[in-house]
Amino acid sequence: MGEVSQKIMIPESFQFQVSSYDISGQLKLIWELIKAPLIVPLLTLGVYISLAMSLMLLMERVYMGIVIILVKLFWKKPEKRYKWEPMQDDIESGNLNFPVILVQIPMFNEKEVYKLSIGAASNLSWPADRLVIQVLDDSTDPAIKQMVELECQRWASKGINIRYQIRENRTGYKAGALKEGLKRSYVKHCEYVCIFDADFQPEPDFLRRAIPFLVHNPDIALVQARWRFVNADECLLTRMQEMSLDYHFTVEQEVGSATHAFFGFNGTAGVWRIAAINDAGGWKDRTTVEDMDLAVRASLRGWKFVYLGDLHVKSELPSTFKAFRFQQHRWSCGPANLFRKMVMEIVRNKRVNFWKKVYVIYSFFFVRKIIAHMVTFCFYCVVLPLTILVPEVKVPIWGAVYIPSVITILNSVGTPRSIHLLFYWILFENVMSLHRTKATLIGLLEAGRVNEWVVTEKLGNTLQKAADARKANTKAPRKFRFKFTDRLNTLELGFAAFLFLCGCYDFVNGKNNYFIYLWLQTVTFFITGIGYVGTIIPSS
Repeated sequence: MGEVSQKIMIPESFQFQVSSYDISGQLKLIWELIKAPLIVPLLTLGVYISLAMSLMLLMERVYMGIVIILVKLFWKKPEKRYKWEPMQDDIESGNLNFPVILVQIPMFNEKEVYKLSIGAASNLSWPADRLVIQVLDDSTDPAIKQMVELECQRWASKGINIRYQIRENRTGYKAGALKEGLKRSYVKHCEYVCIFDADFQPEPDFLRRAIPFLVHNPDIALVQARWRFVNADECLLTRMQEMSLDYHFTVEQEVGSATHAFFGFNGTAGVWRIAAINDAGGWKDRTTVEDMDLAVRASLRGWKFVYLGDLHVKSELPSTFKAFRFQQHRWSCGPANLFRKMVMEIVRNKRVNFWKKVYVIYSFFFVRKIIAHMVTFCFYCVVLPLTILVPEVKVPIWGAVYIPSVITILNSVGTPRSIHLLFYWILFENVMSLHRTKATLIGLLEAGRVNEWVVTEKLGNTLQKAADARKANTKAPRKFRFKFTDRLNTLELGFAAFLFLCGCYDFVNGKNNYFIYLWLQTVTFFITGIGYVGTIIPSS
């Protein structure tokens, strides 16, 4: 009788699982036990947070879209909003009518491009006795240092006032080099400093178009030009970057300049008033975005910025996925870390009005630098796939389809020529949001790689020369070979497997047909995971 009651107390299913050691059955039982009280509430919370972030990003994009339309239709151009008169040669005073300009070119092992920036700077249309070119070479390769120095000597022999400067160490990286350059005795006569990275090639009239804004408007600290990419059509990777950056220049920079006279300095292709740099506290190396740091501090001191969308400077996009990943880590980690360091300083500032504080904290930092990365990854690569495995949690159609569609359309206005690549751009941005979210969290938490600085590899026209050589059946100047293991990115491959399994489950059991998106996203994660995204040539 006791044996019978014992059998009655133990469920048959559990008895079967224990006796047969059915591991899959045990896991299924555990899943069922924790799903309702734990998994469903947590995933539901994740959906609500993701929808809230999506709405924030949508409102930001709609606001930016409305303002940019108003700016294009009704706002005056910078030449009309501010006083602007061309620099005139004065026979009596000679070149004294022109301010002394310092051009800084920071470099680090820039073997493929150092001649481009030095040559372009040396050809700027400005009186030679009112222009100082400063090449700040932090290279660690002695052969490259010698080549850069010889190039400077070559231009100096032509009458160009060019100085080759090196440091004993790379303390502060780019910020440290720029700060050290401003301490030179010959710089004290300079009123403005123009900064070009090693791959940037300004047109000869650059200074004549930018400097008048600073000369005639003493409250302007910065004139920023637009980047124009010489290798945008090199591969699909560079084309995707062009689409992202064109929105930044066409909309974000333009709106910030027109409404609040503020935007983040891009670190290059800009002219600063040296007095404004000193007033803001000079260059600081506390984050990996020394350019944005200086811009925010100068803005809090009341200085104004001007963005010139029609003043273009040629530059190069990273053409290898490895270089692009390092760049995106720096560009995502740095702003998040700067936000952590400066948010209370912005709140307590008494020199700027309330609405500008709201714009800088909420729009510039919180939504664009943090929310935009996190919602893309967390919602579309984690939360949405997980809801397929937990059908009790529903994602409304307006959150899963309508909102991202509107945001994508608004983002695409910067590069209309690439509209046919829009769908793949979405998938690629979702992949990159993985690294941007990771970098953002590192910046907010000041974790391990928060101050990592890897200089973006630049190839100049080497790849084009190699392609031309292959067509002509001649020896290429250099071949870039990558081991398969160097291309392999395990994090992307892991997410490819996860999304593929979710897609298969949705194909068998789902009702929303998410498997179409999930499998396409799987392919994109896989392509980037094996490192071949930079080898695909886009169609025009």
